Amino acid sequence: MSIAFTFPGQGSQAVGMGKDLADTFPEARAVFAEVDDALGQKLSAIIWEGPEETLTLTSNAQPALMAVSVAALRALQARGLSLAGKVAYVAGHSLGEYSALAAAGTFSVADAARLLRIRGDAMQAAVPVGEGAMAAILGLEQDGVEAACAEAAATGPCQIANDNGGGQLVISGARAAVEHAARLCTDKGAKRTIMLPVSAPFHSALMAPAAEAMREALAKVKRNPPVVPVVANVVVKPLTDPDEIAARLVEQVTGRVRWRETVEWFAGNGVTSLYEIGAGKVLSGLARRISKDVSTANVGTAADVEAALATLV
Repeated sequence: MSIAFTFPGQGSQAVGMGKDLADTFPEARAVFAEVDDALGQKLSAIIWEGPEETLTLTSNAQPALMAVSVAALRALQARGLSLAGKVAYVAGHSLGEYSALAAAGTFSVADAARLLRIRGDAMQAAVPVGEGAMAAILGLEQDGVEAACAEAAATGPCQIANDNGGGQLVISGARAAVEHAARLCTDKGAKRTIMLPVSAPFHSALMAPAAEAMREALAKVKRNPPVVPVVANVVVKPLTDPDEIAARLVEQVTGRVRWRETVEWFAGNGVTSLYEIGAGKVLSGLARRISKDVSTANVGTAADVEAALATLV
């Protein structure tokens, strides 16, 4: 049996997440304190008490989700889990890649928190509010969605941002182009198209200013080889070289999150169990739709930690 740990992305956040981890495990509580200190802000209070609209802000949600993921992992490690000894690979969905890298020791928790704050701020600043959009396309093959994006690109940038699997693709770009592409997808037979309530067109060419901000930020941060290879979103292959990891993180800002392919890669390379480390159960749900060859488990609460220890230690 081969195990991979996955780390959730934006959208998995919820007020109160990680609170029982901090209450139960001193090691988890220390992670939240470390993130608060790194940001010079009581982010933990927002995570646990809200309000939801403040937690949902990109610049808060990104480091908050990383904090919960690493807190859960630290609780496991303090009770005997050896990441390098037990886990073959790590991967994360979009911002979750930073969580995976913090878990694997490429970044310190403090640096990961600061990088994600920069990333969130830069993504939000890259495009004026209202000018970009994202839409979920359900039940249409990738070729059809790509064709719709190509046709709609006459009115502005439009591309596939996330390939989440299970017949779900997300497109992103200029609002008029995304709306046009969504209509074209409906014409091509999509079961449903849903405009998403997001504040910016993530993972699109319009995020180029944010990519440059991350290039500069990553160049200043100490990077170690991960103790476990990270399967990167944009190339779907395991990476261990810190410089290549940084380059792919820059590319990821404007590039596609290839999550369906990531789960398929795991299944094709001997991984039989995926543990989603952190808030929510989004990635576990996607994995079950993508591959019948991998089992899933979640580690986001104190009870989850205790349950996981039975199989991981």
